[in-house]
Amino acid sequence: MTDFYLASRSPRRQELLRQLGLDFEVLPADIPEQPGAAEAPADYALRMARDKALAAQAQAPLPLPVLGADTDVVLDGRILGKPRDRAHALEMLAALAEREHEVYSAVAVVQGARVATALSVTRVRFGAVSPSAAAAYWDSGEPADKAGGYGIQGLGAQFVREIQGSYSGVVGLPLYETVELLGAFGIGTGTVTP
Repeated sequence: MTDFYLASRSPRRQELLRQLGLDFEVLPADIPEQPGAAEAPADYALRMARDKALAAQAQAPLPLPVLGADTDVVLDGRILGKPRDRAHALEMLAALAEREHEVYSAVAVVQGARVATALSVTRVRFGAVSPSAAAAYWDSGEPADKAGGYGIQGLGAQFVREIQGSYSGVVGLPLYETVELLGAFGIGTGTVTP
């Protein structure tokens, strides 16, 4: 039996939720993803998670809770987004090399008029990324749809020297915060008590 809807097509988010043994149905929400001119990364991530959940709720066949999420890679206060093409991906990887950046991962649960949100911020430090390694990584196909042009759960892990915060948040769904929010809506994993 379905306990809630997930407003995301992301296979990574679905896999993380399945790890917890949760029963959900995917109900993707396609909304414009563009930060406002002066919108802070935290505000943007929280707004996107909430708006995705609300958009999915509007098409939900049952009045179940809806989980929305948003993950953004931020360097020097600037949201990097997903790479537009190969050149953009290589530019992002070069900018991230031997530097620290933040990953903002927001979650929102909505049901009716009730909305709850949470935010995880993780610091990630890259080591060196040679032009040939960046090019080979792009050619693997992995970074094409990833925020910041890399996936920590795959080949992109080779560039990560250190992480401070939520690994699952960098993957795309901070599980601790997600379990807490779902628990507040009466949905539990049976393994963790929020």
